[in-house]
Order: sequence, then C-alpha cells, then structure tokens
Amino acid sequence: MARLKPVRHDEHLSLVDHLDELRWRIILSLAALVVAFGLCFWQSALILDIAADPLPISDRQLVVLAPAEAFMTTVTVSLYAALILAAPFVSYQLFAYLLPAFSPRERRTIIPLLLTIPLLFLAGVVFSYFIVIPAAVDFLLSFNSDQFTTELRAREYYSFFAMALLAGGIVFQIPIVVLALVKLQIVTVEQLRHNRRYAYLLIAVIAAALPGVDPITMLIEMVPLLLLYELSILLARALGAAKPPEALEPNVQER
Repeated sequence: MARLKPVRHDEHLSLVDHLDELRWRIILSLAALVVAFGLCFWQSALILDIAADPLPISDRQLVVLAPAEAFMTTVTVSLYAALILAAPFVSYQLFAYLLPAFSPRERRTIIPLLLTIPLLFLAGVVFSYFIVIPAAVDFLLSFNSDQFTTELRAREYYSFFAMALLAGGIVFQIPIVVLALVKLQIVTVEQLRHNRRYAYLLIAVIAAALPGVDPITMLIEMVPLLLLYELSILLARALGAAKPPEALEPNVQER
C-alpha cells in the first residue's frame, strides 16, 4: 500500500514498483466494485423499480423464462448498477496511475479536467434515463403494436437499460477529451472547426453503435453529442491551448 503515495514526474521507479502500484490500484478498484455490488444487491428491488419506471404501466410486469432467470437478472442488474456507482472511483485510480507520466505543465492542464469527469458522467446517466430511454421505449413498443403482442423479457430490457446509462455517461466525456487534446497541443481549435463534418460523421457512427437501434433513438443520442462537440470547441477557444514550456521560462540569453 505504501506504493500509492504520490509519484513525482522525475521520480524513477523500477518495473516491480510500477507493477506493485498497479496491483494495489486494481485491488482497490475491485474492492470498491464489490462494496458497490453489495449495496446495489441489497437495494435490488428499488433499483429494478427505478429501471422499470420508463416503461408504460401495462408493460412493467417483465417476463422470465427459466427458474433461475429472476435471480440471475437481479445479479446482472446489480452488477451494472455497481459499475455505474463505482465508475468515478475506478476512473480516479486509472488516472492516478497514469498521471506521473505527464510533465508538471501537462498536469496543470489535465487535473482540472479530471475533476469534471464524474459530473459529466452523472449528467450523461441522467440524460439517458430521462430523455433517451423513455423515447426509445415509447417508439419501440408502439411500433406496429396492432400487429404484435409484446411481452418484455426482463433480461433483455434491463441489459438495454444499463447499457444505455453507461453509454450516456461515457459519451458525455467528449468535452473532456476535446479540451485535453487542445490543451496538450495535439490538435488546434482551427483543426476542430475545419474537420467538423468528419466529426459529425463519427458522431453519427457512435450514435448508431449505442444501445437502441431505431432511428428515433439514434437521432436523440446524436443531438447531445453534436451539442457537446460544439460546446467543446467554444470552451477550447475560450480557454486556449497551454503555453509551450519555452514561453513560460525566460530565455537563458536574456538573463
């Protein structure tokens, strides 16, 4: 556990020390996931009710087709909920392990961005729960409803629900990625603006790959992605790229 103390950028660690730190961070992440799973499994009835809330009243009695399916579905939903609950802590462990690889200048750029990751993740989960999932469920269940008798299977619905929440939390990290690329001088604001049409195409591909294969859901998921991309460009222009090291330090000849 002692290897989890802050590591300086110029501190040299052996391979064993790096592996030891990685091992402890993985153990802490797994421990957080186990604690989150225990809490979610304890409150599984509440979580299942919350997950079924976007469904119409008549469709909230979900179907199971095997003796053990109710139990396994509850375990699966609890695990998905635990992943969402533990995601900020696991993300912190990942970035804390990678952070010493960055220079002090790069750290000053990255650390403020990292602080917004949990907030954006939560915003994506909330958006998916209140906007994306209800619209997708309404469209899919009402499509050709006169021709079909729809009975929702619990396992499929809850998997769709959990993946939609996770996808929403992940895609809302777009501003962080864009700002980090600009601040680290990997791309410029002009490049982002000039290649906007390629970014829109990539966003459409991402939206199509997210849970919910119907065009309505795809369009709903594309809107926040486009807005987040444009917001990222505005923020990057306002904040500007980090100054290069030579601009921060006086010239030796001028001393």
